Amino acid sequence: MPPGEVVPDAIGIGAGPFNLSLAALLAPTGFNARFFDRNPEFEWHPGLLLPEATIQVSYLKDLVTLVDPTSPYSFLAFLRAQKRLYRFINRSPPVSRKEFNQYLHWVAGRLPNVEFGAEVHEVTIDGQNFSVRLDGRVLRTTNIVLGTGLVPNLPPWARSHLGDSVFHSNDYLRHPIDATGRRVAVVGGGQSGAEVVWHLLLDLAHLPAELVWISHRPNFLPLDESPFTNELFNPVYSDYFFSLPAERREVLLAEQKLASDGISQGLLQRIYDRLYDLEFLEPAGRRVRLMPGHEVMDMTHTAEGCDLGLRDRSGTARMVRADVIVLGTGYSYDLPEAMQPLATRIRWDRDGFPVRPDFSVEWDGPPGLRIYAQDAARHMRGVADPNLSLMAWRSAIIANSLLGRELYDVTGESSAFDFDSRSGR
Repeated sequence: MPPGEVVPDAIGIGAGPFNLSLAALLAPTGFNARFFDRNPEFEWHPGLLLPEATIQVSYLKDLVTLVDPTSPYSFLAFLRAQKRLYRFINRSPPVSRKEFNQYLHWVAGRLPNVEFGAEVHEVTIDGQNFSVRLDGRVLRTTNIVLGTGLVPNLPPWARSHLGDSVFHSNDYLRHPIDATGRRVAVVGGGQSGAEVVWHLLLDLAHLPAELVWISHRPNFLPLDESPFTNELFNPVYSDYFFSLPAERREVLLAEQKLASDGISQGLLQRIYDRLYDLEFLEPAGRRVRLMPGHEVMDMTHTAEGCDLGLRDRSGTARMVRADVIVLGTGYSYDLPEAMQPLATRIRWDRDGFPVRPDFSVEWDGPPGLRIYAQDAARHMRGVADPNLSLMAWRSAIIANSLLGRELYDVTGESSAFDFDSRSGR
């Protein structure tokens, strides 16, 4: 910290949306927290900020609104500050990802407790404090908040081939490709894969010679956005889910997959309509192969391109050749590199951490030292945990825990369902 600056009571590692939410809720309290991010400025999946991409949740599920509608860091406050609130009211939903990213960037630039271009390299224990090493300085604190987000899933068959022709969808715009006349394979039947497919089909003058969309799912399945399914993104359900035994939670997560991991219905319709237009109304013809129900087993490089070995649900093997392969294979949790010195003292896996009701991590360190985890408790909190929907609520719980008092009211929310989280029924 600069000379004379007070040692922080909490340090946040990463300043993506989740830790930005906490920083925004703590900013007016006077609580001395500092959030550090290694990027020179705010970034929210820049490799997927496609012009036509939209967010899958209501804009009211921003950094703060659901726990503090009067906050100066809300999406509506951003629109008002940008003199576009009236225009926004007249446009049709949903909100574009580019506009929501503008909002997040705007908040990041206004928060006094967030610092970009500052990487946390290592967290260790020094007596009764965490010792946090950044570039050229070491800070001590008693609270750490992890907000580094999820990392791309890279299938074993792809890891040794990564480069300009094989890459994760998270890096799509970082690998600009001219698809004109080339063979492109998109692997993954979720939202990211669908967004890449849609983007590749938009420009008639630069269409691929062949576009293959591969998914292990039985079909290209829609996100379940029905009202009762959306009750899973309610704090009441999160508390109920938390009260259940681990084996029951695992079953529910599998059953509820499409509540958070499907493709927006509108995007599916646009892709279907575009395929119809290209085949019957444009001179492009049929050049898209849809291959649900296929799993990629292996990959080899040849002089003619990349060969993907597939297996369908009957066990039949097939081969697909492509010049470019985009991996829309999702994300998983990984312990931040800075926390490796404490890795043996924290129980975690690819699902995240075991957490207490205040999202502090169960670990064997000194009782006065707390580690909080954002976006790392899906297995304990349900499908909403990695989603923006409960971002503000979770941040308010963490803020209350750090402050040692209930500044934000996070209880008593209404739900359409009758759950008793005390008994797990």
